[in-house]
Amino acid sequence: MNEKGFTLWFTGLSGSGKSTLAQYLTPKLIELGKKVEVLDGDEVRENLSKGLGFSKEDRDTNIRRIGYVANLLSRNGVVAITAAISPYAAVRREVRAGCQAAAFVEVYVDCPLGVLEERDTKGLYKKARQGLIKNFTGISDPYEVPEHAEVCVNTADESIEQSAEKILSYLRSKRLIG
Repeated sequence: MNEKGFTLWFTGLSGSGKSTLAQYLTPKLIELGKKVEVLDGDEVRENLSKGLGFSKEDRDTNIRRIGYVANLLSRNGVVAITAAISPYAAVRREVRAGCQAAAFVEVYVDCPLGVLEERDTKGLYKKARQGLIKNFTGISDPYEVPEHAEVCVNTADESIEQSAEKILSYLRSKRLIG
């Protein structure tokens, strides 16, 4: 079994497909002999960051916690897949800098706001537009697009298979997977 771990850091707006891609890629990486853990933003917020709100400081704390756990996993031979909005560039850079013992691959999951509002499976964008949700990323709180993501996918124009293949191709090119 190949014991080389790395962090696969998905970032993008709510509903862009971060969790869907994480779940799609997990069995594919396991088939390649990788140990994989998914750190989903919603699950981490419930179990590791309970009590944090949605202020910039609380969001940064949440992302730092996710990054810390991802680093622990990846330096011990696990593929740590994170799927959290992680809206602020500075804290993403901080997390990347903290992951020095294993590769850090940032994947920007792009999807136009209009498409996300049409999808809106959880009704969050509608509530944010109505003012019922404060500090909602992309509506009343900023999302800072990654300037140097290793991989960019666009889930409005690509199928999950196409987006996943872009990611897998990059991982193969860097010899992180066989």
